[in-house]
Amino acid sequence: MNKSIQDFLFDIQSIGCSIFENVVPEKMLAQLRCDIEKQEKKCLEWQIKNGISEGMAGSGHHILGEGDSLDDFLYEFYLDEYIHAYFDAPYILNAYGVFNNRPYSANPYLHGQGIHRDVRTYSKGFRLMLNMLVMIDDFTVENGATRVLFGSHHIKERPTDDYFEKNAVQITGKAGSIVLFDSDVWHAAAQNKTDKPRKALTPMFTRAFMKQQMDYPRMLGEDFPKNEKMRQLLGYNSRIPVNHNEWYQPPEKRMYKPGQG
Repeated sequence: MNKSIQDFLFDIQSIGCSIFENVVPEKMLAQLRCDIEKQEKKCLEWQIKNGISEGMAGSGHHILGEGDSLDDFLYEFYLDEYIHAYFDAPYILNAYGVFNNRPYSANPYLHGQGIHRDVRTYSKGFRLMLNMLVMIDDFTVENGATRVLFGSHHIKERPTDDYFEKNAVQITGKAGSIVLFDSDVWHAAAQNKTDKPRKALTPMFTRAFMKQQMDYPRMLGEDFPKNEKMRQLLGYNSRIPVNHNEWYQPPEKRMYKPGQG
C-alpha cells in the first residue's frame, strides 16, 4: 500500500478517517457490481415479506455465504494490517452490507442519508468499531459521495443539521478505493443527482469480544470458512458455548479461543 501504518493511525486520530486509492482491481469490481444487484434483490424480498421495505431501497445486509465475489472480497483481506493496527488486537466482522445510492431518491433522510454514526455506544477514544467503505463505482459530488464530519469522533453529541451541512466533507474517489473510518465519526450519504446508481460495500469490524449483528457461524455453518484467518474474521473463534460440553473443553477446542480479548 502507498500509505504507512503510522500515517493511517495519524489520519484516524486527527480526522477520523483515511482513504486508500486503487485497492480493488477492476476485474473484481465488475463481478461485485453484478453480485451486489443479486444480493440487493434477495434482501428486498425479505424486506417486503416482513413489511419493512419503505426507506430500505438500495440496502442489503449480511450479504455473504453465496460463494460469489462478495465472499471472495472477504477472503482477500484487503487492508488487514491497517485494521489490526487500528484495534491493536484481534478483530471480527461485525456486519457486511451494501448500499446502492439510486438516482434522485425521494427522501434525503432515507437509505442511510440521515446524519448518523454506526456504533451505538460512544467509546470516548476506545476503539470499538471500524467502518470500511468500498467504492464499487466512482464516488463524486454529483452522485452522492458520502459526507463525513472530520474530527467528530471526538464529540459525543450529534451535530445539528445546520452545522453538519456547513462543515461536512464529501469523500470522493475512483472505483476500487477504500475508506476506513472510526465508527464514532458522524457521517451521511448525499443525494445522487445523476442518472446512474452508485454502489458501495460497507463492512464493519469490531473487537473480537463484541456481539455481531448477525451470528455468522450459525448462519453459515461449521464448514463454511476455508482457512483459519477467515474463521477469525467471521467470529468462529469468539463464539459463546451453549451447553456444558462446549464449555468444558481444552483451550484449542473451546468456542471462545484464547487471545480474543
